[in-house]
Amino acid sequence: MEYRKLPHGEEQISVLGLGMGGIHNSSDSEIEQVIRKAIENGINYFDLCASASHVYAPVGRAISDNRRNVYMQLHFGAVYNDKGEYGWSRNFDEIRRTVEWELKELNTDYIDFGFLHCVDEDEDFDKLVSIGVFDYLKKLKTQGVVHHIGFSSHTPSVANKIIDTGAIDMMMFSINPAYDFEKGDEYAIGTVSERFALFRRCEADGVGISVMKPFHAGKLLDKNTSPFGTSLSRYQCLQYALDRPGVLTAVPGVRNLSDLDELLGFADASAEEKDYTVIGSFTAEKVAGNCVYCNHCQPCPAGIDIGLVNKYYDLAQVGDKLAAGHYDKLSVKADACLECGHCNRRCPFGVNQQERMKKNAEYFGKGRK
Repeated sequence: MEYRKLPHGEEQISVLGLGMGGIHNSSDSEIEQVIRKAIENGINYFDLCASASHVYAPVGRAISDNRRNVYMQLHFGAVYNDKGEYGWSRNFDEIRRTVEWELKELNTDYIDFGFLHCVDEDEDFDKLVSIGVFDYLKKLKTQGVVHHIGFSSHTPSVANKIIDTGAIDMMMFSINPAYDFEKGDEYAIGTVSERFALFRRCEADGVGISVMKPFHAGKLLDKNTSPFGTSLSRYQCLQYALDRPGVLTAVPGVRNLSDLDELLGFADASAEEKDYTVIGSFTAEKVAGNCVYCNHCQPCPAGIDIGLVNKYYDLAQVGDKLAAGHYDKLSVKADACLECGHCNRRCPFGVNQQERMKKNAEYFGKGRK
């Protein structure tokens, strides 16, 4: 299992996490088995926005021996009715009571990541601020009950507004090829450039991203429902999400042990099985000219890590003051380009990498020699 460090913390987070949205039809015993097996196989990140309230107690039992080694997202705004059915609320007292109940069910006294839940409109954030939920989260962080503050959203403009507060360590966002290239549903909010700019900003500002909906609710896995008319595999979708700037982990939902077993194969899957560059053939009108850092252009005869060079340049453009320093540490820089055309011929997204290397070399070289 690969781990990525939380920028504003010391936590090392597994790139494969788990969501609890689809596990409610399993027995309590199987839910507990799923969590235990996930932990045994290196998964340490869990999104606790469940589709039913009975999920919490078996999760609590499963993590009891490993509490300090697992990280959980709890959502301030997700609530459950007297039948245990999931809903969401903008009532402060109901939200507070639910969080206290969740802590009791999980048998823990702290929350790793306290999330403002489902903030898709400006009005959502304004409401959570006005009723005191945002201040409540910040107070709990001061008290050590919440270790990190985050939020979930589908909307780039709203996400940027919340990140502007300076209080955010983690963002949960919907990322998959359909959403990113404007072939999704009502949750695929924002243009290609807006979404990519948000991901780059998160990396520049040290805001980690946990990915929801990596399979587009399963639609990308079936050619009959895929908006591209071609199916992608789970491993292709996961690798695509993990290659976006700022992403620390993807948290697909599982329904049972069988789903978990299938996901666990990702850690040992070959590069070919994870190669998602086929999307370049059916998103040409949206993605053309945009480097997605897939490194399908490798190997570079000059030894340039083309994807990384482009990533540092893009991060510098959105204000990352450390990007130039990272570029300086590269053993082979953009000015080593041989202009052989190898990268241009291999790029599935139509990027003129030769021109990009010239631009990058000029940008990072100005006044720096």
